[in-house]
Amino acid sequence: MRKEIQLAGFGGQGIVLSGLILGEAAILDGLNAVQTQSYGPESRGGAARSDVIISDSAIDYPKVVSPDILVVLSQPAYDKYRGRVGKKTMLIIDSDLVQCDDAALGVPFSRMADELGRRIVANVIMLGTLAKVSGCVTRDSLERAVLKNIPKGTEELNLKALEAGFRST
Repeated sequence: MRKEIQLAGFGGQGIVLSGLILGEAAILDGLNAVQTQSYGPESRGGAARSDVIISDSAIDYPKVVSPDILVVLSQPAYDKYRGRVGKKTMLIIDSDLVQCDDAALGVPFSRMADELGRRIVANVIMLGTLAKVSGCVTRDSLERAVLKNIPKGTEELNLKALEAGFRST
């Protein structure tokens, strides 16, 4: 099993943190994982991308060549990376922020996060959805990785966000 996953959006959406959490969850599942990131000089609003490769065998090249899964949380990211959507690519978008012509699973991650009271957890909702529809990591490992990487005092909110992601499809 090998999954090449690309997460894309803008700075401030937790794209890089999501990639780190996803890679850590894979390792907790006993798999190999690498994560690389790219982001603009702006801390908020600039482009952000996180590539994660998960495999049950050795990973010899750390960059996503042809994504099996592309998750897009902003229109500029979709416009930039839409050319990477192949016939076998699973495309997941924030349906409130991205308009696309490709067949995609649209989930209103940002709106769901707003309903929980903090837009900042949209990335955790996205991770729950991604794990459920792709099976790339287990729910248990993802929960453990989320709890390890979030600020203290936000555990309850992030667990609610993760649950919302698993229920979204």
